[in-house]
Formats: sequence, C-alpha cells, structure tokens
Amino acid sequence: MLSSVFTQQKLVLASNNQGKLNELQQMFAGLDWPVQVLPQRDFQIEDAIEDGLSFVENALIKARHAARLSGLPALADDSGLCVPVLNGAPGIYSARFGGEHGNDARNNQAVLDALKPHRQSHRSGQPVAGMFVCVLALVRHADDPLPIICQGIWHGEMLDAPRGSAGFGYDPLFWLPALGKSSAEMDKTEKNKISHRGLAMQALICELRELSTVGLV
Repeated sequence: MLSSVFTQQKLVLASNNQGKLNELQQMFAGLDWPVQVLPQRDFQIEDAIEDGLSFVENALIKARHAARLSGLPALADDSGLCVPVLNGAPGIYSARFGGEHGNDARNNQAVLDALKPHRQSHRSGQPVAGMFVCVLALVRHADDPLPIICQGIWHGEMLDAPRGSAGFGYDPLFWLPALGKSSAEMDKTEKNKISHRGLAMQALICELRELSTVGLV
C-alpha cells in the first residue's frame, strides 16, 4: 500500500515537540508498517517558521520544510486548543499563548486567566466548551502538489484548575464528561484511541488506503 510513497522505507516526523513525537511514534508502532519513522532532529532539522494563519497552513509549512531538508517524505502535525468563548483562542498560538514557546504551565495559566471574566459573568455553572484540533499533513516530497491532509477534533470542557499529571500541553485543563476525567488523567493507549491526534491518524490511514486503490500513493 505504501511502497510508492515510502520508496526509501523512511518517514520524517516534522516536529521537535517530544510530547507529539511520543504519541505519533506510539501510533505508528501499532500499524505494522515496514516504514522507519524518524524525528527530524535525527537530520539536525530545526523547527520551521510557522507563519501560516491556520492549522492546515502551518502543518504544510512544517511538512515541506522537513521534506526539503531530509529528502524524504514527511508528516507534520499542527495542533492546539480552541475555546469558542475566547473566539477560538489560543488556536494556532497554543504553544506560545502564555508568552514563552513550549511553557505548558504559563500557557495553561494564560487560558485560565482569559476564562475568568467569562466564568464570572456566567455564574450558572454552565460548562465552558473546548476542543483540541489536530491537522496532519503528509507530503511525498517538498513540492508535492497533492499533500494528504487529515483533521481530528476532540470535544470536551474547560476546567477551572489543572487536573492530572500525564500528557502535555493543555491536557490538565481538558475535561471529558463521559469519562469523568481530564485528558491528563488518561493513560497513553486510552488517549491515543480517542484524542484529536488519534482521530487524525485514523483518518490518515483511511485516506492512504483509499488513494492506494487508485494508484495515487
């Protein structure tokens, strides 16, 4: 199925975010694909400049950047938290919402601070909706005119204080009512089955299988 995409039996993950890498590599490990999945740091590739205005644009920027510098197919993940009452923030700026890129504690506090006025003006205890968004972009080469783009959205509610110590990013603030726990209280296997990244990966697998039937991968 993947022979024409991965002619060198290698795929570069276009990220230096260890949390994302851990989740993606665990997902790939369960697929039984004859493809070696390598993080871009193995090729001394620095992060791309993410100057797009959407998750899709930034995912493509990162995938093309890694493919160009490695000479291999590349898969990029652009993901973040979107809160409707904050007009979709932090959105594509999730990693630096608190002012320092990759500082999870500051990012989480910035979201809590932004939500305070909303919670104070709505004292009914009505939950605040939130959603994690993940876009995966797979390019066969840097100038691929037909990238494969898949999206996953995970709906939940925003807590007013962190809960749990697993995961990364905004996981401690993301509450799942049906499970009675936060994303940071889930084990990795459970999370990967239903998370935004897990859903995007499932969509990617389906897309690759469908395209393979018509010879496009």
